[in-house]
Amino acid sequence: MSEIKILKYYAGGQWIESKSEKYMDVFDPSTGMVIAKTPCCTADEVNDAIAAAAKAYPGWSTIPPIKRAAVFFKLRRLIEENFDKLTETVARENGKAWEEAQGDVLKAKEATELACGIPNLLVGEALRDASKGFDTVLYREPLGVFAGIAPFNFPAMIPMGWMAPICIACGNTIVIKAASFTPMTAMLFADLYKQAGLPDGVLNIVTCSRNEAELLLTHPEIKGVSFVGSTSVGLNVYRKAAASGKRVQALCEAKNHALVLEDAPIERTARGIINAAFGCAGERCMALPVVVAQESIADELAGWLVKLAKEIKVGPAYDKASGMGPVINAGHKKFVSGWIDKGVAEGAKLVLDGRNYTVSGYEEGFYIGPTIFDHVTPEMTIGDNEVFGPVLCIKRVKDFEEGIRLMNNNKFANGSVIFTQNGYYSREFARRTDGGMVGINVGIPVPVGLFPFSGHKDSFFGDLHVLGKDGVKFFTETKCVTTRWFDQDELKAEKVNTWDGMI
Repeated sequence: MSEIKILKYYAGGQWIESKSEKYMDVFDPSTGMVIAKTPCCTADEVNDAIAAAAKAYPGWSTIPPIKRAAVFFKLRRLIEENFDKLTETVARENGKAWEEAQGDVLKAKEATELACGIPNLLVGEALRDASKGFDTVLYREPLGVFAGIAPFNFPAMIPMGWMAPICIACGNTIVIKAASFTPMTAMLFADLYKQAGLPDGVLNIVTCSRNEAELLLTHPEIKGVSFVGSTSVGLNVYRKAAASGKRVQALCEAKNHALVLEDAPIERTARGIINAAFGCAGERCMALPVVVAQESIADELAGWLVKLAKEIKVGPAYDKASGMGPVINAGHKKFVSGWIDKGVAEGAKLVLDGRNYTVSGYEEGFYIGPTIFDHVTPEMTIGDNEVFGPVLCIKRVKDFEEGIRLMNNNKFANGSVIFTQNGYYSREFARRTDGGMVGINVGIPVPVGLFPFSGHKDSFFGDLHVLGKDGVKFFTETKCVTTRWFDQDELKAEKVNTWDGMI
């Protein structure tokens, strides 16, 4: 058994030992063992982190964007140099299979590369002679201190990809509440940021309970909140922070569906669905937990899905031969198993059961095997609510029209997918689906960071999404400056027009 690490929080460029009497366990999901303890920071410590960010803001915000970008060029190199260490940390504390942990780190690197281009992204607009004699320029400026509230499932991509890079590159400072289940990845990134030359206080990291996190929603120094998590908590974050005058982006739950038409190549489609459904043990908001299959090919597709799911090697995250790792902890394993029980009780046909799954040599790990339900009908909650685990549901429909109606009836609209070789139905699907991110023969339609991660309906609350131009707009505010210069005759004029402005 390795030594249990006692973690600290990060404020003002320093690692500080918490005075809290409460520490939260960080598990290695592959073994079920505690590998670290992270503090439940006190209210005073959260306030101290906010104060450090506020103190750092005036200096950081006045540094030219080109020099701010230089930090991210150095950070990119450091991520590459520490890639295996970052990957191992993600795999160890989160339970993602090795390649998935690599992908998590690579998405953080992708956002870092986006931040390298911040001078271009911050370029404003100008119009000479906006009115006669008047010139107008629009600038994008930082706002101040932001808060990021991150979930456990992507400990690199979300806090250190979606939240920190663009916020900081735009000239703001940030306090990140790292997920208590997976804080070590963000903490490792904090060290890399410091090595890259980021001034003290620009990035701050705390771990705490929801009670202390409430301070981030109401503190007068906080200008905006970026949140990723459950819909119930996201709604509370949105309401409370917005009521306190803050801008909010709250990315929440999902139940993404894939419509499979009868002309789709069945084996190739099934392989894409398996990757999307069971990657990261289903613990991602862009998982593909529901297949809507045209009845004419549903039996064949279901057969392929079961066959391929049985071939997945479930094992410890850091074994590079593992195709799927464990879920995050014992509580979540019980939660997902409860959903499987409920699906059976609702009458769905359980064609592959992942309950009571064990891995030899890792019997205490938090494993659930790939699980597949067939003949899931609209009244069954297993097919409509987010399970956030390796559970795939198959629904059957007559045709395209029934399929898209069924999909759009779901309260979530993060992503949606169609598998077909028919151009007409592809175009119609892209136009009519409620999903914010659409895949055509793409199981996980997450766009590159140049575009926003854009969920809809109960999957998102706010106006501006993460990444892309939306991300830059969220972390900046516009300022329009109108200028007028007088010629000699105007300087000598004895009268000023009643309306001395742009006409």
